[in-house]
Parts: sequence; structure tokens; C-alpha cells
Amino acid sequence: MDRGQRNLSNSRAFYPAVGLLMGLLLVGVEEGSSRLFLEPVTAGLLVATMVIITRALHLDGLMDVCDGIFGGFTPERRLEIMRDSRVGAFGVVGGVTVLLLKYAALLSLLVVAEPGKEWALLLFPALSRWTMVVLLGVFPYVRAQGLGSPFHGSGIKISTTVAGLTALAAAVLLGGFAGLGLLLGATALALFMGWKMVKSLDGLTGDTYGATNEIIEMAVILVATVLVEHEWLEPLPDLLDRF
Repeated sequence: MDRGQRNLSNSRAFYPAVGLLMGLLLVGVEEGSSRLFLEPVTAGLLVATMVIITRALHLDGLMDVCDGIFGGFTPERRLEIMRDSRVGAFGVVGGVTVLLLKYAALLSLLVVAEPGKEWALLLFPALSRWTMVVLLGVFPYVRAQGLGSPFHGSGIKISTTVAGLTALAAAVLLGGFAGLGLLLGATALALFMGWKMVKSLDGLTGDTYGATNEIIEMAVILVATVLVEHEWLEPLPDLLDRF
């Protein structure tokens, strides 16, 4: 692995931090939009913002994975389908379903009368990007050359540790015990998804990382909505003030 590939691989250390910056942007979009529009429009703008700032890269990965896993019957055929730049029916259905659920979850979050929406918006992009780090460290990469191949090699323990500590600090400081629960739940779901995708593909690809990010984002928003509604998601300093 040359220096450029090593630097790219080590960039995983900053995934959760980048997610926090994305969450900060979403908080700003929500604050500005809520002054002009009702919650349905704001939820739509939040979904659009996520798609735009990632250039739909993760969404494209999700659609490719849906096409490959549901459209093929052998690992080789599934990988061949995923290489095709065209999107099939399974991909369209998968992409639309995830976007609709994200929209519904964000809309539900925005209409909750209890405080805590901003903490959920800050957290979910950081936790979803942490789960990509988990997959990079745990599961094998299936292709010799691909979008995700530079991320696999030696010397990645420090960057993975930094990413994990960042995700842990963000989850606990911004969400308290509920935030820690979200982190653990997202990690467990990512491990399960990785195991299932390895069984189907004999390894992971760049598309599978993007698909995992999309599914985890959706799942964390859905669960966070319930936590906010019951006033369980709150920063650790606020939580400690209760005692």
C-alpha cells in the first residue's frame, strides 16, 4: 500500500467527525427552514440536503446492493450486477423505500413537542459513519480493485480507535445513556448487515458500505424519534443535573 492509499485508509479516523459536521449543517437547515415552512417541507429539505452533500454516493451504493443481492443467485452474478451502472427495479424500490422512511422519520421527529430534536440531528450522521468504520475493520473486501480496496491493509488500528472514541464521545455527550444505546444498537445492526452481505457476496464492496450507511441513518432516526418523544435523548450534562 503506497502513501496515498495509506492516507485514504486512515481517513476513516475522521468519519464520525465528518458526520457531526453534517449533523451541524442539518441543524442549521432545520432552524432556518422551520422559520419559513411547515414541518413536511423542512423534512423534505433535510432529506435533500443529505443526498446533495454526499452526491448520492451512499444512496447509489444502496441501490446497487439491492439490485445485486435480490437480482442474482450466486456471489459472482450478484457482483456482476452491482458493477452495472444501470439501476434495476430492486434498486429503485430499495432507494425509494429508504428515502420515504427517512422522510417519515424526520417528519415525526420535527413534530415532537419535546426538546431534543437537535441532538438527534447531530448524532445520526456520526453514528452511521462509525458503522462504516466497523465494517472496514471486521469484514473482508471481495474485489482486488474497487472503490473500497484502498481502505483495506495494515496499520489501521489507530485510525479505527480514533473513530471509535469520537463516536463514543459524541453519543454519550450529546445523547446520554440513550445515545450510548443508539451507538451500540447501530454497531450491532451494522455487524449483522455485514455478516449477511458477506454470505451473499463472499465479501464486502464499496457499495455495501454506502448501503450500510443509508440503512443505519434511517434506523437511528426512527429510534431517536421515540427517544426524543419520551425525553430520553438528552446531553450528558443535562442528564447529570437531574441527580
